[in-house]
Amino acid sequence: MEKETERLMNLYGNDVLRISYLYLKDMQGAEDAFQEVFFKIYKKYSSFNGKSSEKTWVISITINVCKDLLRSSWLKRIFLTDKIIPEEHEDTDKSAIKLVENRILLDEVMSLKPSLKDVVVLYYYQQFDTKEISKILGIAEGTVRSRLHRAREILKNKLNGRIDYFE
Repeated sequence: MEKETERLMNLYGNDVLRISYLYLKDMQGAEDAFQEVFFKIYKKYSSFNGKSSEKTWVISITINVCKDLLRSSWLKRIFLTDKIIPEEHEDTDKSAIKLVENRILLDEVMSLKPSLKDVVVLYYYQQFDTKEISKILGIAEGTVRSRLHRAREILKNKLNGRIDYFE
């Protein structure tokens, strides 16, 4: 059991941390989520039935842990930092502009209602296809596509052409 958990941690640990960070907007919270995810995997690895890929299973657990943390009253009392995108790449004006655009886009994505945010994060930030997203979220693939379409339309309207990612 320990070896399997360690193997999954080595394979998908960066993805778990990245998704947790996108959801929680806080590195310490993301690290807590990371620990919780792999603790759950350790405890429930025997229940993995192979109906989906291991990565799909791990990411599904990650999203559920993040949602649980966001619902918790403890997190609601914490002042979350604005800092999502590291400033270490701000060497030139062009990269600084790109960071600002990324920040604006990410803020808008994170302000979407959860059902839309989930599909956008998994599709654009984690590069899952719609079939895998449907397995992760337990919804029909057509629902994933319609939510992506709805989210794109909302983001286009909110961004008013400021960023052309969804054009």
